[in-house]
Parts: sequence; structure tokens; C-alpha cells
Amino acid sequence: MNFSEVLGQEHLKSHLIKSTNNGRVSHAQLFVGKEGSGALPMAIAYAQYILCSTSDHKESCELKCAKLIHPDLHFAFPVATNDIIKKHPVSNLFLEDWRSFIHLNPYGNLFEWLQTIGIENKQGQIGVDEAEEIVKALKLKSYEGGYKIMIIWMAEKMNISAANKLLKLLEEPPKKTVFLLVAENEEQIISTIKSRCQILHFPLLPEEEIVKGLIEKQGTDLPIAQQIANQANGNFNKALHLLHNDNADEQFEQWFIIWVRAAFKAKGNAAVIQQLIEWSETISKTGRETQKRFLNYCLQFFRQALLLNYNAASLVYLQPKTPSFKIENFAPFVHSANILEITKEISDAIYHIERNGNAKIILLDLSIKLTRLLHVKEES
Repeated sequence: MNFSEVLGQEHLKSHLIKSTNNGRVSHAQLFVGKEGSGALPMAIAYAQYILCSTSDHKESCELKCAKLIHPDLHFAFPVATNDIIKKHPVSNLFLEDWRSFIHLNPYGNLFEWLQTIGIENKQGQIGVDEAEEIVKALKLKSYEGGYKIMIIWMAEKMNISAANKLLKLLEEPPKKTVFLLVAENEEQIISTIKSRCQILHFPLLPEEEIVKGLIEKQGTDLPIAQQIANQANGNFNKALHLLHNDNADEQFEQWFIIWVRAAFKAKGNAAVIQQLIEWSETISKTGRETQKRFLNYCLQFFRQALLLNYNAASLVYLQPKTPSFKIENFAPFVHSANILEITKEISDAIYHIERNGNAKIILLDLSIKLTRLLHVKEES
């Protein structure tokens, strides 16, 4: 993948190219960017630039990198057991799926990756078996006599045992070895790992870059590209979902509407609590990654309602498809007196689900709290 294939982020491209040309390639770097900002494609393009700019066989090197089969380019990413890999899952066992995933959409998210390998109902992780594979791979000499590069995607999914095993290697790597860690949430990476990395932050993509990407990569007409870019909130992966009418958000919308309507009616009406119990059971039967995605969708919905309530309609891109639910009618119930607590409670629920808490109990507890929060009056 060339830098030209990565949308926007020109200042970061310039920095990476300049530092490589000047021989200042940091041995451990952490690329931090929200979904759809391009941190992973940038890491792959950067790896290709490092490997091929010094290669005596540049064309051959670029071809191997484009196919993700360069022998000195290594990957680690979250995995778990599935119907084929029954025990000790490591990234090398999923490389064919990984190459297909990246070629299909390098801006794809973790949930889509887990779907690709048939484990969307599990939480993928980078475990100690993976760390051992990384240590083995990087202790060997490079095949082509240059750099060896290890890209660790979703580095925040590295568990403590794996992180501890990699610390010494990160601190004192073999000569011409580069670690490129890619993460969405910097706070979830342990401080001992972060302290050993040079950190680059990726901003969300501006609308014009998303428009350009949709036109050039998808052949989208300009008016449609502009409309989608306005709704994508700086996330190119989200733009692709909107373009292809992703039905996950439609399901999330239905769950959200059932939830807030029941929560609103439940105050002083014990019979409605049963609806919230049934709702919690429905969501809890899905995988944890789906639960987290749904709760993040809820956060997004509440924030959009808040913007509408405070006359910032130009920033509102979420338009419910359910005819009987108008975000304009819902917006007045989301305001300065309850938005912080609503956000905190949903974020706490995501945190506990990530840590394997009982989803049914977590969601029911959140629902009961919401019945109170939706009735909080805004201070005049």
C-alpha cells in the first residue's frame, strides 16, 4: 500500500517520509486514531516505504508489500478460537483471512474483522501465545537484509501477560527492527508499553477527504458523496457503511427506540419494567462486540439529540428511518442537566461488558438508571 492510497493525513505522511529519508526511524511507534481515520492503512504504507525505499529490488518489494506477503513484514491482531482453530489461536493461523480483510477494506473495524473469522460473539485478544510468536519472529535475521517490521493492530486488546512478555523486546529490539502499534483507545494500553513508544495521533478525516475517497475509490456521485461525508463524522469506514446501506445501524435504531420509549414510560409504571427486562435479554443474547457497538451507537444518538436541542442542527447527521420516531421530538429530553450522567452510565456499561460482566444485569441496571435520567428537568 502506497501513501497515495491513504486518505488525507498529509502532515503525518510528510513527517513519516521525512524521518525515514533522514534515517530517523523510531524502533517503537504508536499510531492512535479513531475508527476510519486511517491509522492502520498508514502503518502499512509506512512499513512499505521503510522496506522498499532502501531495497535493491524496489518493484519486487512493493509488489510483495501490496499483497501483504513480504517476509519481513509481520502482523499481530486480536484473535480467538473458532470452528477451525480450536486452541492456541495466533495471528499467523489467520493470515489468509487477514490479507482478504485488508484488501477488501483497510479502514475496517474490529467487529468486522471478528466477523470475518467467525468469532463476532467473542472478544478477540492479543494473548501470551501471540507474544511468544512475535518474539520468535523478530529474533530471526531479516530475509532481505534490511528492516523487520511488526504491525500490531488494536494494540489495546493486548492482555497484561502478552504486554509484559513484549516489554524487553520493545525496550531493546534487535537491530533494524520496528514496532508499529495501532490503537483506537490509547488509555487502554498499559503505561509501560506507551512509555516505550513514540506516539502519533491521527485526527478524524475532514469531509472533503471522505468525499474524495468515496468518488475515487467507490465511484460515488459528488452530491451523494457530500451527503454521506456530512453524516460520517470523520470516519471513512462509517461512510462506506452508509454508502452500502449497512443494516446494523437499522437494527440498532430499532433497539434504541424500543429502549428509550420503555425507559420513558417506566417511571411510576412497574408493568413497563418487564419490557426493559425483555429488552435486556434480547441484547444480552448477542455477542459482546455487538453489545459494545450498540452502546456506542446509543452514545452517538444522545449526543446528536443534544446538538439538535441546542440549535446546532448543521452538526446533526443522524436521521432515524423509523417514521414514528422523530429526533426533533426526542431532543428536548437530552440536555445539560442529564447528558453527562447518561454518557457516564453508558460508558460504564461498555467498560463492564468489555470485562466480561453479566450483560443482562449490566443492561437492565443501565435501563433503570435511564428511566430516571430521561425525566430530569433542565435547569432554567
